[in-house]
Amino acid sequence: MPLPTGTTRPISLLLSTALAAVTLTGCTLLELAGDCEGTEERVKEMAALDILDSRPAGATVARGFEKVDVGCWADSGDVTVYANRTYAFPGTQAEVAAYYRTAAVRDGWNPDPEALPDDLSFARENMVLQIVFLTAESLAEDGHGSRPDLTTGAGYSINIDSFV
Repeated sequence: MPLPTGTTRPISLLLSTALAAVTLTGCTLLELAGDCEGTEERVKEMAALDILDSRPAGATVARGFEKVDVGCWADSGDVTVYANRTYAFPGTQAEVAAYYRTAAVRDGWNPDPEALPDDLSFARENMVLQIVFLTAESLAEDGHGSRPDLTTGAGYSINIDSFV
């Protein structure tokens, strides 16, 4: 018994749209299936990296950021494991930069040769380390509201990404 046209038309339209999207974007079903399965050990390794606990004298773990933010995300077949730590520092950004330029190299990180002179970006194996200074705008975008403890002095985060 044939299905009524009203039922098959939406299904046919949906299938043809999905096929066109896959063809036009170059995505394959295998790429779309990429996820964070099997990255648990790598996530644990990232959380334990020494540089995340390294900080200049006077820097404190920021309120609300007591734990290392660690996890995995997948986007369009790319899988990234990450670890982030946020600190409040009463000094200047220049003091933070000087500290991490030394501490990162001592910990085996190499300055990123493609980074701009003011960027604090380092690489090691298949990981990228960045020191990012926080602003009221970036905190608001991330849903952390007004945080004078992170926007006076030099609030910053240590961000590490590892591409799986």
